[in-house]
Amino acid sequence: MTRRAASASPGCFWPGLTLLLGLLIAAWLLPPLWAGQVFGPSTQTGLAAWRYSALVLWHDGLLTEPLDPGGQERLFAVSPGSSVQQVAERLQSEGFIRSARAFSDYLVYAGLDTRLQSGDFRLSAALNALQIARALQDATPQEVPFVVLPGWRMEEIAAALPTSGLSFSQAEFLALAAAPPWGFPDLPPGASAEGFLAPGEYRFDRQVSAADFVSEMLRRAEQTLSQELRQGFSRQNLSPYQAVILASIVQREAVHSEEQPQIASVFLNRLALGMKLDSDPTVQYALGCDPLNNCWKVPLSLEDLQTVSPFNTYQNTGLPPAPIANPGLEALKAVAFPAQTPYLYFRARCDGSGLHVFAETFEEHLANGCE
Repeated sequence: MTRRAASASPGCFWPGLTLLLGLLIAAWLLPPLWAGQVFGPSTQTGLAAWRYSALVLWHDGLLTEPLDPGGQERLFAVSPGSSVQQVAERLQSEGFIRSARAFSDYLVYAGLDTRLQSGDFRLSAALNALQIARALQDATPQEVPFVVLPGWRMEEIAAALPTSGLSFSQAEFLALAAAPPWGFPDLPPGASAEGFLAPGEYRFDRQVSAADFVSEMLRRAEQTLSQELRQGFSRQNLSPYQAVILASIVQREAVHSEEQPQIASVFLNRLALGMKLDSDPTVQYALGCDPLNNCWKVPLSLEDLQTVSPFNTYQNTGLPPAPIANPGLEALKAVAFPAQTPYLYFRARCDGSGLHVFAETFEEHLANGCE
């Protein structure tokens, strides 16, 4: 008698299929759920959500453990137009994160890859990759630029503060600049910091104090007054403070820096002869700044020229008692190394160029006037 082959029982097939489907569903659902618990929710959907969830789970410690728990804060700059990959690779090469690939995958997972900001950031290897990723979303960098133009006076620096992003007030700055509470080698006792708030571009932490702000400018001024410059001042029979006073006048008189050595020579020649300097910017300084922060009145009237002030060089011989502005390096060089000229006068050319015409005698000076 022939026996039929045994067939599989339907009751054995369905439990196996159910188990397989359950495993597949778990494999699909668990990575996003697990990753969400560890790394927060993902902005991805569908297959991308599963893929990047699996990737960040695979990376795990590369993202959650800092590279150096004792790492110090350092500046990290992101240039406009930098790609995610470029930023990630630089973060790894500069010792901020463990893995550029893990960092990039996390950015995509969290939807942060399109929100990286350009600017300067203070980061530390003591932060893990997740914290660094969040820090780079802050559109307000910790450091901000601040520019002091050559020839600005203290009030003009103060006027630039409200829009600078720095945290201290105009009044705080002006109080410290008017009476620096610390010693500075070239400032006479009781002198303000005017003349020694070095022009140039600075980068300050947003939370910098007014004291540190002023101190940094004074520090840069001290660096600017090199031994070479000091020797040049000495050859002109000027102390460093006197030289800064004269440089501040030269700075305000010269529209074009190439004329500064000639203008300096005129004033030095007049000082040597005991003549008054007759400089308009000294009168402008004596008049002060109006409520709209116009600190250099133009044109001056005959009444303005009669202003009673120790700064008015139409009335007083010699240098004014203090700088009238903060001169740049070129003006300081012009005083240390002036042109050798016989000139005693100069006035603006009549062509609107901002250049000057120079003269030896008052008669020549009058002849150079505009018709």
